Amino acid sequence: MRREKKAARRIPRRDFIKCVAGAGGAAMLPQAFAALEKRRPNVVFVFADQWRASAMGYAGDPNVKTPNFDRLAAESFNFKNAVSVCPVCSPARASMITGQYPLKHGVFVNDVYLEQDGPSIADCFNLAGYNTGYIGKWHLDGHGRSAFIPKDRRQGFQFWQALECSHNYNASEYYDNEDPEIKMWKGYDAYDQTTHAIEYIQSNRGNPFVLFLSWGPPHAPYMTAPEKFQKMYDWAKLELLPNVPESDKFIRPAGSDEYARMDPVERTRWIMAGYYAHCSALDACVGRLQTAIRDAGLEEDTIFVFTSDHGDMLGSHGLWKKQWPYDESACVPFLLKYPGFGKSGRAVKTPINTPDIMPTLLDLCGIQSPSSVQGKSRVREMNGREIPEEAVLIANVHSFGQWNAARGGKEWRGVRTARYTYVRDLRGPWLLFDNDKDPYQMNNLIGNPESVPLQKRFEELLQRKLAETDDRFLCGMDYIDQWGYVVDESGTVPYLR
Repeated sequence: MRREKKAARRIPRRDFIKCVAGAGGAAMLPQAFAALEKRRPNVVFVFADQWRASAMGYAGDPNVKTPNFDRLAAESFNFKNAVSVCPVCSPARASMITGQYPLKHGVFVNDVYLEQDGPSIADCFNLAGYNTGYIGKWHLDGHGRSAFIPKDRRQGFQFWQALECSHNYNASEYYDNEDPEIKMWKGYDAYDQTTHAIEYIQSNRGNPFVLFLSWGPPHAPYMTAPEKFQKMYDWAKLELLPNVPESDKFIRPAGSDEYARMDPVERTRWIMAGYYAHCSALDACVGRLQTAIRDAGLEEDTIFVFTSDHGDMLGSHGLWKKQWPYDESACVPFLLKYPGFGKSGRAVKTPINTPDIMPTLLDLCGIQSPSSVQGKSRVREMNGREIPEEAVLIANVHSFGQWNAARGGKEWRGVRTARYTYVRDLRGPWLLFDNDKDPYQMNNLIGNPESVPLQKRFEELLQRKLAETDDRFLCGMDYIDQWGYVVDESGTVPYLR
């Protein structure tokens, strides 16, 4: 893991002031605090692990049953082109918390400590007079997946019921605030986490609050959802996406799970059934949350967000899991419901990236983003002022874990617009898709003579994005050395349970 340079994070006072005072700095601080006395919206930010954008009823998936999410989408701003800046767990989560790109906050692999000098999203809301809470999976501490996380390493969150990382959903542990004794969630952990989230919402009705609720499913293990949801899906009848290839075109999955010896196409259907069962279980949880917010009389004053840290290939292009630039891995659901801003649902085509989440939520709550934030607020787009051909940066800084270099993983950088995906690796241009004409990304336009001008345009755009984020696009091991991380022979940071 990365060597810590200091005992606790140092947050510059100038950035704290800018969170509430804006460009006027300290001279505007009294007025800013006066403004905070007015009612500001609460934020309930719910995110799953490994939920791809297409796996929703409202997104057109013919298999999955998500009635509560479908109703939520009808009442929400539906960002149809939401992407994960670096589609793997810890990097995406660090960008949610900091509003920064992976090479800025330094978390471009799993199981390292997020140590950064700018204020986190919780820091900004704390200073603005909010109560802040976090429930569920964390995966930003890097001191062991079951280790107690002390208050000074929680990135500013006040209320705390969390564990670094576990996917044992039916025997899942957590720490409760300052109690160093580990506790166990009751039953399927997302159920109990949702119950605790509802209790937090009810107990904070008199004060503006921000609650992050982080669910582990539908991440593997896939076949562990409650039985009643597993019974909803007959794997043999599931429809596969057109980009799931014939059996001989699959890359062999990592690990030796019980399905590894199955025919790859059959295995895909089997895994999809378990994945969808988790999705439907979480759909029931989101229904409970919506009911609780209404019953507490907070619906008009609450921003409710649902998204994911990244997606899951689930056999598309013969691939599994994440770290790939294809939409199944890189695109995530992003629903934002805020009746005080707009009651009817509306699609937003302009892409939203993971670093954009923090400035967007701060903007909706009238709080100035600190200077350390690299993402952009997307409130303008929610107001109907879409930005034609806006591009967002996506990246895989270093291949590790399930898709390390030995298994075909590689470094890449790309841009995603509402219509196109363009990606290059260290050898040169790799992928170019017209997602309107080719929604399953089966026709790579790289090398097509008619696409040369388009490829040139997107290469120039990518280079501008890399320059803006100070990304020299080096070999992943160069960044490992730069940040002082220790990795094993596969390039993966070892972790302790």
